[in-house]
Amino acid sequence: MKRTLGVCYYPEHWPEDIWAEDAARMVEAGLSWVRIGEFAWSRLEPSEGDYQFEWLDRAISVLGDAGLKIILGTPTATPPRWVTKKHPDMYAVDAEGRVLGFGSRRHYCFSHQGYLAECRKIVLKLAERYGSDQRIAAWQTDNEYGCHDTTISFSEAAKTGFQDWCAQRYQSPDALNRAWGNVFWSMEYADFSEIELPHLTVTEANPAHVMAFRRFTSDQVVLFNRAQTDILRAHSAAPLIHNYMGRVTEFDHFDVGADLDIASWDSYPMGFLMDRLDATHDHIAAYLQQGDPDFQAFHHDLYRAVGKGRWWIMEQQPGPVNWAPWNPSPLPGMARLWAWEAFAHGAETVCYFRWRQAPFAQEQMHAGLLRPDSVAAPGLAECAQVGREIETLPEVGTAKAKVALIYDYPSAWAWEVQPQGQDFDYFRLVFSCYRALRRAGLSVDVISSDAQLDGYKLVFAPGQFAMSDALKARLASLDGLVVVGPRSASKTDEFTIPVPLPPALPGLDITVSRVESLPPSAGLDVQGGGSVGHWLEDLEGSAPVLLALETGKPVMMGDGALRYLGGWPSTTLWDRIVTEACDELGIATERLTAGLRIRDTDTHRFVFNYSAMPLEYHGQTVEPAGVLWIALSET
Repeated sequence: MKRTLGVCYYPEHWPEDIWAEDAARMVEAGLSWVRIGEFAWSRLEPSEGDYQFEWLDRAISVLGDAGLKIILGTPTATPPRWVTKKHPDMYAVDAEGRVLGFGSRRHYCFSHQGYLAECRKIVLKLAERYGSDQRIAAWQTDNEYGCHDTTISFSEAAKTGFQDWCAQRYQSPDALNRAWGNVFWSMEYADFSEIELPHLTVTEANPAHVMAFRRFTSDQVVLFNRAQTDILRAHSAAPLIHNYMGRVTEFDHFDVGADLDIASWDSYPMGFLMDRLDATHDHIAAYLQQGDPDFQAFHHDLYRAVGKGRWWIMEQQPGPVNWAPWNPSPLPGMARLWAWEAFAHGAETVCYFRWRQAPFAQEQMHAGLLRPDSVAAPGLAECAQVGREIETLPEVGTAKAKVALIYDYPSAWAWEVQPQGQDFDYFRLVFSCYRALRRAGLSVDVISSDAQLDGYKLVFAPGQFAMSDALKARLASLDGLVVVGPRSASKTDEFTIPVPLPPALPGLDITVSRVESLPPSAGLDVQGGGSVGHWLEDLEGSAPVLLALETGKPVMMGDGALRYLGGWPSTTLWDRIVTEACDELGIATERLTAGLRIRDTDTHRFVFNYSAMPLEYHGQTVEPAGVLWIALSET
């Protein structure tokens, strides 16, 4: 499959007499796709039932006649004012009880049935009008579920929905009380209608209650998305896509992805460096104009799994953004590097955001491929360069990695509910493992906890809060090595401590008898190099000790293919664990220079230089923001 480029465009923002010129310039720049419509509800239906599609018809004709394939977005991320006046209780409510009202975007609660009905109507009208239009080559549902912390809502609609969800899940108040342990602090309920949402309590709410609410919240996103996909599939054969975001964990992306054909995500490397990562000042300084060397790659690998192998970048940063704490310009070449990195990780399409910088409203400081005066911005030339290079590089495929990393959204919710240590964060734990794998020059598949493990030689499963017997059995039977933990299998699905005590892995006599969380300053040295911090467990049992503190206290125990890690490793210790496991398995590693990263495809090795200085890779110079591809036959 040929890799392609696209762009996000808003014809409703611009005079109609420049649409054709814009379309021609897009094609000239090597763009094949254009996304439109996802924020246009007020122009599509300015008042209830007054559908104004003629302008969209003309835009589709202009873009399609130029040879562009169109991604049509459903506009449900931006309900117009008449919708909110009709449904004044449709807004989400935050944990402090504040209504998140009109005036920006994503101003709705996923649980509000009246708003869901309005969404069905506008999506149906779009599907009926454009479902058989061959120029509409893909559909995008809504836009960036979860952006701006809008997944979790404490509205009356959410409360009613949660009460019904609990009734369906538990069937009786007595069963719910037993599952949640509500005998503690006299929290027992006599009727499902008595259940409140778990916020504004005197002290912490019951973690089982909170976890159930988080599951309900995720299910509401799934149902909201499914309401749209059911309509679109009935009227169109074009693939269905949603554009996820980076480090958004409030809903299960795998569950949403089950109803879609392609996963996409919106990649803003420099914004994420300062807004989504726990980065040091030195790290930010080193990658200020490039973005973190691993953050984008992690999400490429994650959304490849969410999309069942098919994934895109729906929005790629081409210049400074408007929403991060600071918004520098990318280093020359980065808009090209980011695109090629996505392709190397299996992306079918990379779409830049946006075509022309808006001169008005909230995103007027967000750069596009064009300036507001239509003069080319720096990103346009790099986009065009990628387009030319695509024509010369043969299809490289997407190789299955030898190493897999399990990522589990319920685990992220669980450790937000009960961190036990102020800085215990599931994403950060998993990402620290991913970084170590990348530093060792490895390609990685990020997979769900339900995924099959056939073909993998090395699997990591850090922080899996609950582990089914089926998952444990798959891990124990792997023909290779598995590293589980820390904090894995430490709870049941209903958030209780299981007996026998964790991790209860097949064939391993290991018991976690006690846990402790440690402040950042309290690193404990490990024999042979490295340390643990943040989290440490007391491990008992007859399984061989593979790593121990200088005091002799076990840190990792295991036998055969299965190991249990009882602490949060430092960078040095992660590197050691990865390297020793790969050496044992005969998997080749190489310690990469800081800033260099590689990804192997079926036919080529891609080398990316995230540093601001030239670096050497096997005798070849990779310029700052440079990309090098080498046939695997030559490595």
